[in-house]
Amino acid sequence: MGVVGIAPGVLAADAAAEEQIPVPQEEFDQRRFDQKLPERQWSLIVGGGAQYEPEYEGSGDLKISPIPLVLFTYDDWLEIDPSGAAVTPFRYGGFSLSGKIGYESGRDDGDDDRLRGLGDIDFAATVGVKAAYELGPVEFYAEMEQTIEGSESLIGTFGIGYSQPVTEKLILGAKAEAIVANDKHMEAYFGVNAAQSAASGLPEYKAKAGLKRVDVSASATYLLDEHWLVRGQAELGILTGDAADSPIVEKPLQPSVSLFVGYKF
Repeated sequence: MGVVGIAPGVLAADAAAEEQIPVPQEEFDQRRFDQKLPERQWSLIVGGGAQYEPEYEGSGDLKISPIPLVLFTYDDWLEIDPSGAAVTPFRYGGFSLSGKIGYESGRDDGDDDRLRGLGDIDFAATVGVKAAYELGPVEFYAEMEQTIEGSESLIGTFGIGYSQPVTEKLILGAKAEAIVANDKHMEAYFGVNAAQSAASGLPEYKAKAGLKRVDVSASATYLLDEHWLVRGQAELGILTGDAADSPIVEKPLQPSVSLFVGYKF
């Protein structure tokens, strides 16, 4: 730009002249300082904690379960956490569409005396899709998840979440969800067939598809320093409809609390 009509010899002379002009050391150091490294696109948090939760969905007894914590994110399209891996290939404005691979832990009839004779529900993989819309600190979302083999559950989750830093170190969050399930999920976890009734002593019960529970939760994350953080969460699940009326269920109110300590690399 602006070199049209200038002879090559003139340019060569100017370049040679520039090479002979010494660059001050302080200017050279400033140039090196100004060449910033590119920002890191990934984040990794590892740690562990414990959760105080019902022994099974519908139980009236609570237990403490140790839980490992691994949270890896890459840019804004990949996230891996204890529940599985999610990929977000599409974003437009506040809207996003994600695919997820996870698992359903199942249930053992040895988990509680009330489950004796009901048989086990096998551990299985899940695949799902999630659509979300972010409006500032608020997120509206809908998710569908299909279990491969196991209970063959199809579960839909509709919710709203809020997350916002209130100080430089403290982040508060809240969430409310409604969870619906198909016949196979309801029968596997809340139904009692004739054989199960004879083995367990519970009355026969047929659980149909529909809204099975509503969850509300609140969380707080505190950044101890540049690397260490502590996160606590309290949640209340409310079983509804055929799930709440099941003879397997001891209490429809399902409280839980958890506490984690993590290290961010």
